[in-house]
Amino acid sequence: MEKSKIGLSAATAVGLGAIIGAGIFTLSGSAIALAGSNALLAFILVGVVAIIIAMELGELGSIMPDVKGASYSYVYNAFGSELGFITGIFRFSSYSIGISAIAIGFGAYFTSLFGLASSMSVYFSILLIAVLAAINLRGIKKAANADLGLVMLKIGVLIVFIAFAMLIVLRSPSSFAGNFFTAHGQKGIGAIFDASVAIFFAYSGFQTVSTFTSRVRNGAKGAANAILLSVIISMVIYVLVIIALIALMPASKYTINADPLSVALSYSHAPAYMPIIVDIGALVATASAALSMILGASRTVYQISADGLLPRILRKYDKDRDVAMNGVILSSIIAVLMLFAGNIYVIAAISNFGVLFSYFLIGFAVMHFRRHGRKAAFKTPLYPYLTIAGTVGVLAFMIGMPREALVFGVVLALLSLVAYYALREIEDKKVVKVRLFK
Repeated sequence: MEKSKIGLSAATAVGLGAIIGAGIFTLSGSAIALAGSNALLAFILVGVVAIIIAMELGELGSIMPDVKGASYSYVYNAFGSELGFITGIFRFSSYSIGISAIAIGFGAYFTSLFGLASSMSVYFSILLIAVLAAINLRGIKKAANADLGLVMLKIGVLIVFIAFAMLIVLRSPSSFAGNFFTAHGQKGIGAIFDASVAIFFAYSGFQTVSTFTSRVRNGAKGAANAILLSVIISMVIYVLVIIALIALMPASKYTINADPLSVALSYSHAPAYMPIIVDIGALVATASAALSMILGASRTVYQISADGLLPRILRKYDKDRDVAMNGVILSSIIAVLMLFAGNIYVIAAISNFGVLFSYFLIGFAVMHFRRHGRKAAFKTPLYPYLTIAGTVGVLAFMIGMPREALVFGVVLALLSLVAYYALREIEDKKVVKVRLFK
């Protein structure tokens, strides 16, 4: 039985697969465009908050290793069906919309690599989603093993990119200093938070590991270690890539686009082989990230349905392959539709709202289970200080969301509330009344 489980390396690969590619290949340029060289601070700030959340997810996963809904399941078990339902809808929508943002990056790099018209990129985005949905339908074991190979390849490509940029720095240190400190719009705290909103999308995928804790070797501890490793490795790589990007092109030259690494190499007149290597790596990275996102989305919507909060049709589950069949199909359809919702920054921001909403409640779930004495094989250190810091950090990021994301979040929350209470009325469920004050 232990042999059939997913090892630490494969589980970490799933986490890395959902993180690296979801941001560094597609949104790093947007972060620099928003904050200039201060994007480096934004990546570190978001990385620290992500590490805190990763530890909280590790603790909650060790308390409930068999649930498949990650943050939804933790909130559902801590606070009940109302808040659980809303969290689940946000979490599922975030995964599904995130697939779309990643697929846009894939399409942009694909057309760049083969010299095709940028208008054709959407067709390759759709093709990517279809192919990865088919891989997920074959089962979690095959998806995780596929991710391991993809992750090793894309990290190797990023190392080549970083090494190339460092050679440029060694040849002309003064040029790097000029690129780094070039004036570019607002560079204060506000700009850092603007960039952080985009960057958080780059870190969000590590929660995917929490959806299959029971399938990881050594159980909750193995899953917690995989989550932490994926975040820490990603953070180190992200910081190095941001430094490399600014080494190749002044911060003031970056704009919001889906293929910043290619743009930076083109600006620096890099040898012809470098853009090819990076484009191939970006294709692998975005494919890997989307693969993990589909996995997380399908298992989240399955768990919501299994808890009786969504229709039975979403409960279709292939136990032999350990895959939520209809969840994969539904999340892929939503991802295709969202390809037409706007540019990559807008779509990523909309996805971010669901991520941040669920992470905001994670800290309260940890406090709830600690208060009730639930035993955990892995515990968040420095409790409750780190937990409070993480919750405050997530709230700050939510406040700084762009208008489109805030509107989406408010509308989705209201629709979820109306749907929940309408369905409860149809089922004639008993209304629960509590007295909060004596």
